[in-house]
Amino acid sequence: MARIHARVRGKSGSNKPLVDTKLTGLPSKADVLKLIKSMTEEGLSSALIGLRLRDLHGVPSVKKITGSSITELMKESGSTSKLPEDLRNLVIRAINITKHMSKNKKDKTSMRGLNLTESKIRRLQKYYQSTGRIPATWKYKREAAELLID
Repeated sequence: MARIHARVRGKSGSNKPLVDTKLTGLPSKADVLKLIKSMTEEGLSSALIGLRLRDLHGVPSVKKITGSSITELMKESGSTSKLPEDLRNLVIRAINITKHMSKNKKDKTSMRGLNLTESKIRRLQKYYQSTGRIPATWKYKREAAELLID
């Protein structure tokens, strides 16, 4: 499948193994839940929690151990933000590019990057409003973007 703003096809990412093998020598379900809870209290995102669990604690798949994903576990504990994580990251990126553009007015490449990032935000906004994950009145504005982030 082609990328959004380029006409090239990218390499596919990693895939989970097809064979469902028994995993041995892993932390128990209670230990994994305790680790996830402590990392959410530190303020880490679900992606960073997954990376830390994989790299530091040897947990290849939280879903295989607990039966639900990290995001679902964070929702159950009530520690997720109002915005979905991918939309929040795009808004933060747009804020950083806007700050850069205020100092470097002639940077046309960054201006194009800001336009592409804002179009991704609008695309995600429409999707999340149709699925009900954000309110229908939620609107991205460049001037008020910093207020959207928790």
